[in-house]
Amino acid sequence: MKALIIDDERLARKELRTLLQDHEQVEIIGEAVNVDEAFEMINQLQPDLLFLDIQMPGKTGFQLLEMLDGAPDVIFTTAYDEYAINAFDVNALDYLLKPIQPERLAESIS
Repeated sequence: MKALIIDDERLARKELRTLLQDHEQVEIIGEAVNVDEAFEMINQLQPDLLFLDIQMPGKTGFQLLEMLDGAPDVIFTTAYDEYAINAFDVNALDYLLKPIQPERLAESIS
């Protein structure tokens, strides 16, 4: 599975990348720090999966999904639990709260 990590927080991206090292089936093909950068990368790299933060400067993760003609699978990674219902309305695979627990991440990937 080719995946992109989209999060404005450098430490959150680094932590997720570290956690994903235990999952050989997931290949991180890039990281984006905002929606505009993510939009370009998605169109160029055609990932299978997005690890997507919701609250980012400028635009939200939900706005990114609205911009895409066909969205890859999405696992939201956020510190805010109040968006969970909205996440499943856009057919998210899962909704992981930060700090991400390795067990929950493993369940999501399965």
